[in-house]
Amino acid sequence: MTTKHSHKPNFGKKVDGCPRCDELKAGAEPVSWNVRHEVRLDEQRRRSINAHFAANGPHVRGECGPVCTFGDW
Repeated sequence: MTTKHSHKPNFGKKVDGCPRCDELKAGAEPVSWNVRHEVRLDEQRRRSINAHFAANGPHVRGECGPVCTFGDW
């Protein structure tokens, strides 16, 4: 958990005297909520689809129809 800001939302502008803004100015990582998780899930989904259609996978591209990956992307 990170230190809390001592001011209202300021849309990326750092406020002097705020402990969290001071941490960010010193190089602390900004908090990202679900972005990394979503990117990880998209990457996992992409790998799964590629493995499905790989030459040694369960289906070779063109052998199974659109039902196989319906709704994936």
